[in-house]
Amino acid sequence: MVPESLAFTFVAGVSPIVGLHAAALMGLCTAVLGAQPGVISGAAGATAVVFAPLVASHGPEYLFAAVALAGAIQAVAGALRLGKFIRLVPQPCMIGFVNGLAIVIGSAQINSFAGLADVALYTQVALTALTMALIKLIPNLSFVPKQIPAPLLAIASVGTLVQVAGIATKTVGDVAAVAGSLPAFHIPNVPVEFETWATIFPFAASVAAVGLIETLLTQQLVDDITERRTSTHKECIAQGAANLVNGFFGAMGGCAMIGQSMINVQAGGRTRVSGLTCAMAIASYVTFGAGFIERVPIAALAGTMLCLVLDIFDWTSFARIRKIPKTDATVLVLVTGVTVVTNLAVAVFSGVVLSALGYAYKSSQRIEARKTSVPIKTDSIEHRTVYEISGPLFFGSVGSFLEQLDPRMEGNDRVVLDFASSKVWDSSALVAIDDVADKFRNCGKVVTLRHLSPDCAALLRKAGDLVEVNLEEDPEYPVAADYDDEELETLTDHAAHGTHVSLEDWERSALQRQYTTPAGFRVLVDKVEEDGPARKSGGRGARLGA
Repeated sequence: MVPESLAFTFVAGVSPIVGLHAAALMGLCTAVLGAQPGVISGAAGATAVVFAPLVASHGPEYLFAAVALAGAIQAVAGALRLGKFIRLVPQPCMIGFVNGLAIVIGSAQINSFAGLADVALYTQVALTALTMALIKLIPNLSFVPKQIPAPLLAIASVGTLVQVAGIATKTVGDVAAVAGSLPAFHIPNVPVEFETWATIFPFAASVAAVGLIETLLTQQLVDDITERRTSTHKECIAQGAANLVNGFFGAMGGCAMIGQSMINVQAGGRTRVSGLTCAMAIASYVTFGAGFIERVPIAALAGTMLCLVLDIFDWTSFARIRKIPKTDATVLVLVTGVTVVTNLAVAVFSGVVLSALGYAYKSSQRIEARKTSVPIKTDSIEHRTVYEISGPLFFGSVGSFLEQLDPRMEGNDRVVLDFASSKVWDSSALVAIDDVADKFRNCGKVVTLRHLSPDCAALLRKAGDLVEVNLEEDPEYPVAADYDDEELETLTDHAAHGTHVSLEDWERSALQRQYTTPAGFRVLVDKVEEDGPARKSGGRGARLGA
């Protein structure tokens, strides 16, 4: 943590002690408040890069104000439970994120060899290789207690060797002085005016997004290792609180650090003790342990991080690219490359957008209308045409849906559109159903819409009494309604207190929350009031709008 924190202060353009304070405060707050105890947070390079232009143009006081504002944004995002959207990040995007960060971490360690030549270079390479060998060898030694993490013992061994043998090599003290005082409360000295807010807000919003994305992705990786699923919104609030503290204690802010988190959990750090120990250790280095930590060889730390790079990089990616769909392979490569070239937020957003477009395109190709002619048992034998719709109906597939249903090519006067094998996803699909039913009716056809969910039937504007309601066979899915956590909690609370809440009332509540705009829920209510409950035969479609 120490050499990386120092390096990030150079990137941001602030005093080294600012980065060490950030590492200590960030680690302490998230260890106490965070949802995943194995995650280690501190001053991160992803946030330092974003803040560098602000420090260069306005100075460190604006940095502290922006850090505090970023923390507030993250806390609000946590309170709104926006962290759950990290679930939308696909697996190829996760692999690309890890691979990209592995390359970034590895590149940073290679920089420790820059400017060295001859004996100094050979010494640096030898000590780095020795550290890596010890990290791989120590876990296999039966006489070494399993409670001692291999990286810690390897760093201590190489550091002792350097001091005892008097080997000349670069140490932490050669990078920057670690000694200082504990952080003190400090209100950012910036003008309280609109211009100040306009200056710092873009930086704060960017850091909040970058920090939350890296934190939540790291949290997911640690969750997978520990086999314990933790709360995303709680982790967001913890990160926000930590950055708020950093902003008002003169520190540069940060987020979760995948490298340190992976070292932590791989060494057995699964409780809050590990995060607290890390934060308190950094604080002790700043106050009275600087003489000790400044003697640690940079080569030992570089060897530790290079071992981590070898562990976290997904080496199966090269073989996987040839086997997975082209869209997933493109996402994997894209996220890896963009993470290296720009930053994590841009990389993840790019991967998610490309994955979403690929999924929407593939889903749009699955809509099909199978046409069959069925005789009607009457005195004079007649026939009706049944179109069995299959596949998801949404904005991407409505074009193909409309192309397959041409009223001018239909010979029978009676037409049934059966949606038993289809699911209506959004308002574009509802409009398409309305339009096609209207076209059939204008061509003199008797149209029946069958096996639509009650929500869908109630939200259709033009179809009206063409919708056939069957309480036993109609599906139960909602259309474009957000059955969110608040709805679930409300239903649970009523159940806990013995209060009966019907499923119909719950669905209506969810729909009303979604369709409160003039063009939304009002349409549903007006439609049911216009048709009356008699046509619905008391069905759930009528009760939803009652």
